[in-house]
Amino acid sequence: MLLSLPGVEEGRSYGYPAFLVAGKFFARFRDGDSVLVVQLSTITDRDVLMQLDLAAFFFTEHYRNYPAVLVRLAKVAPSLLADVLKEARQQVGSSAAGKAAKTRRPGQRRPPRRR
Repeated sequence: MLLSLPGVEEGRSYGYPAFLVAGKFFARFRDGDSVLVVQLSTITDRDVLMQLDLAAFFFTEHYRNYPAVLVRLAKVAPSLLADVLKEARQQVGSSAAGKAAKTRRPGQRRPPRRR
């Protein structure tokens, strides 16, 4: 599901296998393949997901001040997970694109996209 999203590629984050968008962290598995860590836009987004389905979405103390949510894959509805991943991917992608644009010098072209 993750690799089917536009621009998502496999990579590493803090030494662990991860899914990246334009080289920026997007998601990774935690605890084997039963829990997924997903980068969100805001902590408020995480709070909304937890209100929506507390059995599926949660966080640990490590992620308290970080805009990420942990997803119990056995508990989340596949359609809801697809929506969450699509939205999160868009946020991470737009953030990465904005950062790249800010670091380019005037007149400098955008590097070609890797396929």
